[in-house]
Amino acid sequence: MTFPIFSYPRAKSVVVCGDIHGDFEVLVYAMCECYDMHDTLVIVAGDCGFGFKKSEYYEQEFRRIEKRLLKNNCWIAMVRGNHDDPSYFSEQKISHKRFRTVSDYSVIEACGHNILCVGGAISIDRTYRLEAMENNPDKTYYWYDETVRYDAQKVQSITDSGIKIDAVVTHTAPSFCEFITKKGLEEWIEVDPDLDVDCDNERKQLDELYSHLRRDGHPLRYWYYGHFHHSWNSEIDGILFRMLNIIELHELPTNR
Repeated sequence: MTFPIFSYPRAKSVVVCGDIHGDFEVLVYAMCECYDMHDTLVIVAGDCGFGFKKSEYYEQEFRRIEKRLLKNNCWIAMVRGNHDDPSYFSEQKISHKRFRTVSDYSVIEACGHNILCVGGAISIDRTYRLEAMENNPDKTYYWYDETVRYDAQKVQSITDSGIKIDAVVTHTAPSFCEFITKKGLEEWIEVDPDLDVDCDNERKQLDELYSHLRRDGHPLRYWYYGHFHHSWNSEIDGILFRMLNIIELHELPTNR
């Protein structure tokens, strides 16, 4: 089997969250205090904030939030964004029972769902991030392998295993989901001429993923993503697509 599976048999609900940009304590406060979540798995749809600080920092963050997660019997699984060091996900550097990163093409089993997780996107401000790194060589603000990649072999492996994917969590979205226009990108394209084509290709990668899953007969019903810092949802071909804003939380209907 070429893809990881993470099971949460004790979870009674699954909630997907938009970008958190390193605000782990804010997320846990929202989960455990504002919404009083119990027995809940929260999946963060990218831009978690890994890589901007030393690894010890994230271990300290986990120790600060662990008691709340334990008390409420909650878990956090995190998908890769463009503002994340990919190695934290591909190497699963954060792998605590209650707080972990998941690699691209991982499957999460919870509450009767099989949830496919695929991270990555294009940073529209990458030119300025690269310039900042040139001026501050000890700091990392950008990762060259940030974008999403359609991996036909891994999708086929999931299909061949007999697992039926009914929900998908990605960081960016297929091309037929909002945002469809490129309004707001013009100023970035002026300083980064390749950005226009690269953003088109990014969305096409997820078009390929969507087509492959539909072609293989997966019972897709839900697709969540972040990245754009806005909220939107629409049902397309029987699938509910939902864009989540920063630290916006939405519960996935239980499938039992």
